[in-house]
Amino acid sequence: MSQQKKDSKNSWLNELDDIIRGASGGFLFGIPLLYTMEVWWIGSFAKPLQMLGAIAATFIAVFLLNRTEGFRKTKDIRLQDALIDTVESLAIGTFCAAFILFLLREITADTPLQETLGKVIFEGLPFSMGVAIARAVLSGDRNQGSDDDKQNQNQETNINATLADIGATLIGATIIAFNISPTDEIPMLAAAISPPWQLAIIAASLLISYGIVFAAGFTQQEKRQQQQGIFQRPLSETIMAYLVSLAASTLMLWYFQKLNFDDPWSMWLSYTLILGLPATIGGAAGRLAV
Repeated sequence: MSQQKKDSKNSWLNELDDIIRGASGGFLFGIPLLYTMEVWWIGSFAKPLQMLGAIAATFIAVFLLNRTEGFRKTKDIRLQDALIDTVESLAIGTFCAAFILFLLREITADTPLQETLGKVIFEGLPFSMGVAIARAVLSGDRNQGSDDDKQNQNQETNINATLADIGATLIGATIIAFNISPTDEIPMLAAAISPPWQLAIIAASLLISYGIVFAAGFTQQEKRQQQQGIFQRPLSETIMAYLVSLAASTLMLWYFQKLNFDDPWSMWLSYTLILGLPATIGGAAGRLAV
């Protein structure tokens, strides 16, 4: 392979890496607002001028963030680069919001175009902000694991490392999902989601969790990949953390009396999977901190 082809390949890989990091930041900071019906209603009835005004205000805020931080690893950001990154941030945030809204069946092929645009734009704004501050809050060097870190890891027992991950997952899941679990959005979304879409939610939850912890290049990613423990492999850890997040979601729904023992199992499953999506994202954020 020629040097030119290698450089081109590396350029595409770096771009993909930046996009994954930005999308992960968008999910971390934008997901709670996606479970807010007031924002759905605002988007449903928003006029074109209101949409344009919201986009313009967000563009300015995201541009200012990209001038100082942004979702890329480089800190040498020129004015032209910041403008391009701002457009890309808005695009990533809008796509992520549209994907989740479609996954939750809040927008469908039958939804009127203006309503779809309104919901996607207003829900996409916090996602875009999350993209822009991804590096400032969570970014880290993929190769930042030091010899001292590795030595300390070897001294940890497998059970302690596993318990630390479970605890961090529970804390993160609770922080994100606790305010969502008592709301009426969960039953509303559950009523519109059929079993095939439940499977899609499971797949999306696992994929987003894996991306945040193991693919986005956030803090201590290299350390996490080398950590030892019962489930300390990317795939097994992702599945374990998802099951823990689902358990936490079930307990929160029961605690707030959204679920009772007299309810059918299908209702327990549907409610838990819907709340499990933001809980899993919160759990991934929690594991980044350990």
